[in-house]
Amino acid sequence: MNKTNTGNFFEDFRLGQILRHATPRTVSAGDAALYTALYGPRFAVSSSDALAKSLGYEHAPLDDLLVFHIVFGKTVPDISLNAVANLGYAGGRFLAPVYPGDTLSAVSEVIGLKETSSGKTGVVYVRSTGYKADGTEVLDYVRWVMVRKRDEASPAPEPVIPELPDAIEPDALGDAVPLLDISAWDGELAGSPHRFDDYQVGEKIDHVDGMTVEESDHMLATRLYQNTAKVHFNQFTEGKGRFGRRLIYGGHVISLARALSFNGLAPAFHVAGINGGRHVAPLFAGGTVFAWSQVLDKAAIAGRDDIGALRIRTVATVDRPCADFPDKDADGRYDPAVILDLDTWQLLPR
Repeated sequence: MNKTNTGNFFEDFRLGQILRHATPRTVSAGDAALYTALYGPRFAVSSSDALAKSLGYEHAPLDDLLVFHIVFGKTVPDISLNAVANLGYAGGRFLAPVYPGDTLSAVSEVIGLKETSSGKTGVVYVRSTGYKADGTEVLDYVRWVMVRKRDEASPAPEPVIPELPDAIEPDALGDAVPLLDISAWDGELAGSPHRFDDYQVGEKIDHVDGMTVEESDHMLATRLYQNTAKVHFNQFTEGKGRFGRRLIYGGHVISLARALSFNGLAPAFHVAGINGGRHVAPLFAGGTVFAWSQVLDKAAIAGRDDIGALRIRTVATVDRPCADFPDKDADGRYDPAVILDLDTWQLLPR
């Protein structure tokens, strides 16, 4: 019996398949510190134990995207070890706060399959769920990934593409934020005097700053998340591939854009949902990431007068500042500098 794991190829997946992923991971304050070292996020609630407790949290929760990356990393050996690229996300909800000391694990279900026109790869759609050790669901999301075939001549399965919502309903965003004592919110300490009512639908924000990605950054990040996808860490194999070098993990770009968004969206202390997202183009070490955002919608949360939700579209670029908001042209083609287009719900104090 072969004791090593070469990962699943497209032919190995079947509709309805349940994948229980190794290895459970107990997260710590050290993980949070490394995440801060990688991206420099400054959102106050996940940075300050004192502020978080004054608002009503048990402690400062882990950054939402750190939780996402750890759960995502659990899924990689079973889903995307042989991936060409991760293509997109939808229907993501952050369901409960995660604190240092919690243990996270993940389970995925295959909900769609479709061979690509080349016949060399296929797209696999999965719904992944992250749990605490006591069974509490902390995160669920759908992603789709292009996976190599083991044998290009193998027959294609009947294509099934799942129906996915354009956006999550605000009242379905989960309970990751306890009822807050909003009188304890300190705008100076949070980095901005603005609150939910200060943002308007249609408003665009250039986040101004840029961050250059080093090889050491994304290598440390993929190891931190136990993400074993070859395209990110194995130069021996990727040197022979299409690009001749390793790709930056797409989630790394998401976290960079989120950290950059603090300049303009500092009150948006919690990412509550991922409506959709697309990695428009690859990123490589040496590129400088910039970002801009637009408020797509605003929503009250039923039974909550402490927080409100903004639907925010964030666009990240490489080596191109965003003062003129680079986007799609009239024919729907992205500006060549765009690398990420992400649609989220974020919560702000009222």
